[in-house]
Amino acid sequence: MYPENTPHVPAQRAVEVHHPTPLPPAVPVSAPVVPVQPNAVPAVASIVLPDGRVVTGYAINPAQPEPVAPKPAVSRTAVNVALGGVGFLAVCGGLILLTSFIAALTAFITQLITLAAVIFGGWIAVQLFSASGHQGGAGTTVNIRKAVIKRSNFRG
Repeated sequence: MYPENTPHVPAQRAVEVHHPTPLPPAVPVSAPVVPVQPNAVPAVASIVLPDGRVVTGYAINPAQPEPVAPKPAVSRTAVNVALGGVGFLAVCGGLILLTSFIAALTAFITQLITLAAVIFGGWIAVQLFSASGHQGGAGTTVNIRKAVIKRSNFRG
């Protein structure tokens, strides 16, 4: 496939490696800095570096982290569970009172029905016994006639 005298591997190039030049650490140099006036456009500040270069720009205040809201002493989930338990107990207490009220109302209605039956039954007894007492005490007299039945005709 490849001739014997030609290399079958492409020629490799020399690899160049570039190493970044480290910058010396920034040493605070007492350079003149223009103070920033509040509520105004900040002035341009210039700083002279140790190697003699001058950097000019606006002075930037360091970023302040966001204030962290304090966590409550008790978690909201625990408070919600506790309030749910209190509500459940209140409902159970109300249901107990409701069932007690229904039981008392049922007993009251039962007593009213019993009282009405006793009074009505007594009134009927008085009517029966007072009617029999006017006729001599022998009881109620019922007259029965002889009935004659002829050819599907009733004559009484």
